Amino acid sequence: MLTDAKLRALKPRLTLYRIADDKGLCVEVPTTGARLWRFRYRYIGTPKMIGLGAWPDVSLADARRRRDAARALLASGTDPGAQRIADKEAAALTFDLLAKEWLSRRDVSEATMAKDTWLMDDYAIPAFGRKPVDAITSADILALLQSLEARGLLETARRLRAKVSAVFRYGKATQRVKADPTADLQRDAIKAPKVKHHAAITDPKRVGELLRAIDAYGGGFIAARALKLAPLVFVRPGELRTAEWSEIDLDKAEWRIPAAKMKMRADHIVPLSRQAVAILREMHALTSRSQYVFPSARSIRRPLSENTVTASLRTMGYDGDTMTGHGFRSTASTLLHELGYATDVIERQLAHKEANAVKDAYNRAQHLPERKTMMQAWADYLDTLKVGGKLLPMARKAG
Repeated sequence: MLTDAKLRALKPRLTLYRIADDKGLCVEVPTTGARLWRFRYRYIGTPKMIGLGAWPDVSLADARRRRDAARALLASGTDPGAQRIADKEAAALTFDLLAKEWLSRRDVSEATMAKDTWLMDDYAIPAFGRKPVDAITSADILALLQSLEARGLLETARRLRAKVSAVFRYGKATQRVKADPTADLQRDAIKAPKVKHHAAITDPKRVGELLRAIDAYGGGFIAARALKLAPLVFVRPGELRTAEWSEIDLDKAEWRIPAAKMKMRADHIVPLSRQAVAILREMHALTSRSQYVFPSARSIRRPLSENTVTASLRTMGYDGDTMTGHGFRSTASTLLHELGYATDVIERQLAHKEANAVKDAYNRAQHLPERKTMMQAWADYLDTLKVGGKLLPMARKAG
């Protein structure tokens, strides 16, 4: 076995040579006279060798410790050389690179992608983007979340924690990250935001008042028609404002929204009532040259701005605690349930995803006739509320 005295006595020769120590450790002496530690081993029958540093920077005792660590990897079935390469790659993989890769592979709606990108670009990447992912600790993440908490951004902190965790879990799934440090954060590590539901009017009499106010709205023609269509179709505001003529068949009275635009990433069919078709025919006469049903006032190449419907409601005197653009969905859900429609039919029309995947596919195929009947009856019911009359008979379908 080697000793420090033997190592000092080693001289260069005309060709490289090696002197063995024990258990695969040896010192390699090239023609330059350097003394390089090597560990020779077999992995699945193949001879291999890795470097362990140079003497005297790495002492004999340190070289033996490094050899023993490599032998422990071998005993666990891991190739030390392959593990070294993986460790180097992990050290080179920074959070910003992994986060951008994760974003590029997301299969979500444009709105969700915009929010995810904003959370990464504005908060996570500036905080620890250039750190190796395996060097980021739960304490690093907690410090970022607490800085948001101190500013009162509780919902942002909650969402950011979830998205950062998703980046780490993606890294684990691709075998480049050892662990998700957010898993070590206790649930009460930061304050939980108060749940705030979208404000909505659900009293039939007040819904009638709202519909009359919409009819009397004196804003721009395009915004006014979007506002009139919203309660008839009760889709999400982003789906309404980005509606495209290519998705709408006025003759069949159907609006087919592609999965790319939907929150749940599934195609969605909106049966169009006679009232909805009438509004869309009005729009077609004005905006058929545009890709969008409701184009921006600034350019027909862009859809209506994100806050147009809500801003119109504010102009009409409905504040954020009374009614929102998203609130038309709650209005429809509440009143349709009260009117006796089956929950499965209503939920399908709201494009809420069924937890059971088989049942989800079945519902998508089976509920369209019931939904067509319901959507026409709903539009007729809204007309009745608008004029302040009594409830018209509505065809109900048991579910």
